[in-house]
Amino acid sequence: MAMGLHNTSRRGRGSRRAPMAEINVTPFVDVMLVLLIIFMVTAPLLTAGVPVDLPESRANALPQESEQVTVSILQDGTIYLGEQPLVPGSFAQELEALGAVGDRPEVTLRADRTLDYGLVMGVMGELNRAGFNSISLVTNGSVEAP
Repeated sequence: MAMGLHNTSRRGRGSRRAPMAEINVTPFVDVMLVLLIIFMVTAPLLTAGVPVDLPESRANALPQESEQVTVSILQDGTIYLGEQPLVPGSFAQELEALGAVGDRPEVTLRADRTLDYGLVMGVMGELNRAGFNSISLVTNGSVEAP
């Protein structure tokens, strides 16, 4: 129980103790499991809140930029800027107001897979006209080649 109390060595306290060779990893594992659960719960909440049926692609994922704007186009043609639906015909004015703030952020475009190609290109044209030249197209991952 009282190990090392009766040590009569001249070198002082604890000179005959062997160093502890074991590391207790239980607290480390506990913390890692808690962090894993937190990240698993919060990761789905970090994506845009507008549900869009995205097309599939085998392209590699791009790194996330810190400042970005998400434009979503639903199957019925409704355009969302972030999570706010836009009134038809007001997309150009919203982009002008967004671009007047300062540096133009990167735009992430999420479009439903069943949309007309012309509608998607029209939205991309408005983005280009407003000065947003860095546009990322979002897709789902796929293992099949087209």
